[in-house]
Amino acid sequence: MRRIILFDGVCNFCSSSVQFIIQRDPERKFHFASLQSEVGQDLVQQYNVPKDIDSLILIDNDQIYTKSTAALNIAKQLTGVYRFARIFLIIPKPIRDFLYQIIAKNRYKWFGKKEACMIPKPEDRQRFID
Repeated sequence: MRRIILFDGVCNFCSSSVQFIIQRDPERKFHFASLQSEVGQDLVQQYNVPKDIDSLILIDNDQIYTKSTAALNIAKQLTGVYRFARIFLIIPKPIRDFLYQIIAKNRYKWFGKKEACMIPKPEDRQRFID
């Protein structure tokens, strides 16, 4: 089973989140592609991702997760206390997504933006599919 995280490759917060996930995913469950890449765009089309989703998408066992549900499904598969984030799935999705959208809408203002997508470390390169 392949788990793919699509992320905004020019967003500092998103790139930092990818590094955070890599450090807490010793079993290498997740693979990554930036939304700006050709592979990322192909996956967006293949899975009919809504046009308004531009920050984080999880493809897990051919199921697509977006917004807060994607973040929480990623967190529950990480090592450490992060896996207990699954408890927040009991919060109604509209409330979770409202909070998620506040961060997503302000991510460039609060965390900055890169001119180009992140370049992974050599030891992590095989986890990026773009």
